[in-house]
Amino acid sequence: MVIPALNEASRLPLLLGDLALGQDLIAERVVVDGGSRDGTATLARLGGARVVQACRGRGAQLLAGIATTTAPWLWLLHADARLPGHWPARVESVLLDPAAAGSAHQAWFGELRVALPGPQVRLLEALVALRSRLGQRPYGDQGLLLSRAAYERSGGLRPLALMEDLEFAERFSRSGRFCPLGLPLTVDGRRWRRHGVLATSWRNARLRRAWRRGCSPEALLQRYQA
Repeated sequence: MVIPALNEASRLPLLLGDLALGQDLIAERVVVDGGSRDGTATLARLGGARVVQACRGRGAQLLAGIATTTAPWLWLLHADARLPGHWPARVESVLLDPAAAGSAHQAWFGELRVALPGPQVRLLEALVALRSRLGQRPYGDQGLLLSRAAYERSGGLRPLALMEDLEFAERFSRSGRFCPLGLPLTVDGRRWRRHGVLATSWRNARLRRAWRRGCSPEALLQRYQA
């Protein structure tokens, strides 16, 4: 398991608490800190994770964390995610499936849930489900579970400042398939709360369009953080 984090001291401990339910299932818990100033790294160690320091940026952080792992499976999660109590049984069903273990052409994603009320948020979740299942474009905030063989076959992640998840999904889906894990994964609603659901969705769509037109990930990150 690899979790990139940056100033997530108020959220990461909750995820690590969820993960404690499956201590025997996941041998490696790696938190990759991108230079936090709020004690994230200290809290990660207290929560039982091994901490790796890396340059800021999810792509670079994920690569640094993956490089320190040896397990045959990888689970990539964002630090603000929350897992339901039954997650160990669902993940174990995939890990113990002989067909899944031997496949280098499958990966699994969680069902996005945003920790905000309202019909617009529920519509967003439904659209993300369609995009992930039919469009084969799950993003990083949905988590990604895949075998190391599948990860390596696809060429792995790129050390991008932004869009590392979309870039990987596009490459992977050319010869592989993303499957729903059947597990809700709840993320913090701060991004949508700050600008509103519609404005945030439109903003993200413009960033994706700019990326496809050749805008650098560094420039996109500045726009994303504005």
